Formats: sequence, C-alpha cells, structure tokens
Amino acid sequence: MSLNRASEGTRDNLLTDFSARLGHDFKAPDLLRRALTHSSAVSATNQGDYERLEFLGDRVLGLVIADLLYHRFPKEPEGSLAKRFAGVVCRDALAEIAREIDLGSQLIIAKAEEEAGERDNPALLSNACEAVIAALYLDGGIAVAKEFIERYWIRLIEADRKPPRDPKTSLQEWSQGRGLSVPKYQILSREGPDHNPIFTVSVTLPKLPPMIGTGSSKRAAEQAAAEKLLFEVERN
Repeated sequence: MSLNRASEGTRDNLLTDFSARLGHDFKAPDLLRRALTHSSAVSATNQGDYERLEFLGDRVLGLVIADLLYHRFPKEPEGSLAKRFAGVVCRDALAEIAREIDLGSQLIIAKAEEEAGERDNPALLSNACEAVIAALYLDGGIAVAKEFIERYWIRLIEADRKPPRDPKTSLQEWSQGRGLSVPKYQILSREGPDHNPIFTVSVTLPKLPPMIGTGSSKRAAEQAAAEKLLFEVERN
C-alpha cells in the first residue's frame, strides 16, 4: 500500500485480507498496520514504523526455530544445529517467506520508496516479516506466532535433512577430491588467560595461499581458518 494510492478504507480491507492469509484475526489491527509501516511513511500516517516490532520479532523467530530444530534433530550437536539455525533465520530466508505471503504488496511506504522498487528489497522484506511475527506474538501470544512460523518455515528446515558438514571436513573432502594432500594446520599463537584463551591457526594446501583463523579453542580456530580457505577455493 503506497500512501498515494490507497484510502483508509481500502487499507483496512487489505489488512483484513492479509490477516486471513496470516491465519489470525487481529484483536488490535493497529499492531499489524504498524508492522507493515516503513519509516518513510511515519509522518503521513501519524503512527510508528515497524522497527521496534522487528527487534521483538527477530527474538520470537529465533526462539521458535531453535525449539523446532532442537526437537527435530535430537542427535545433532550444537554446532550442526547452529548452522541449520543460521540458514533459516537469515535475511534471504525471511525475504523468501515474505514473498510467499505477498508481504511486499501490503507495505505502507512513501511514493519515493514505491518508485524505487523497495517493495521487493530483500532487507526491507525481511525486516517487515520479523515485525509481522512480533505483531502475531503480541496480539495472539506465542502459540499464534509459532503456528505461523511452523507453517512457513518447516519447508526450509526439511529442505536438507543431512547434518551440515563442518568446514574442516568439507575442506578435506575438497582437497582429496582433487588429488591434493590433506590440509595442514599450524598453531601460530595462543594468547590470553587460561580461562579465556585466543588461538590463532593457519591452514595450507599446495598452490593456495595460507589462511588464518582465530577462536577460543584450537578446533574453533582451525574451523575458522578452514572456512576462509573454502571460501577462497569455491570463489575461484
């Protein structure tokens, strides 16, 4: 909804239709209206934008997704769950869901943003999607927000049932698949107190520049270095 093309009555009707798409009848429709209001439209609408709701929605989404992953993959370690989590709460995942529910067409934005194509801006869509989740949570509680998240995110979660591979394993498989020697890791330094050390590690492969990673343990530093080298070889 751009401010120049939608009357108040039209906006209310569109919000009602969008509420039905979300699967929730809002007791406080202004919550949803605020969740869809971009900062560019605040002065014309005399109401706040979605930024505070975005903050809350990010946390609600994180809690629900973490709970889903924890129960859906009971044998996976924390590292694998964290990788799955990052993949389904990222900007691109949120923008994908936003497009699926046609959130962009509901945004209340100024004419300049409309003409600049902001309705399909991934960052804007992901922020507004988080705000919508917050509005569902505030209006209907965690059960309503969870039902919405499960309905649209389960496909993303189920898209790859295999546990994510750690960077060290992936790098070794890459090098072996090309007949190279296994990656070599070397501790360059260990700094800090015993209760909070910082390790710096390098990783090398033939004919490739060494990469350096840091971490709170030797393994974490090796993983960080391997991830950097993986990025380099996959880019070239």
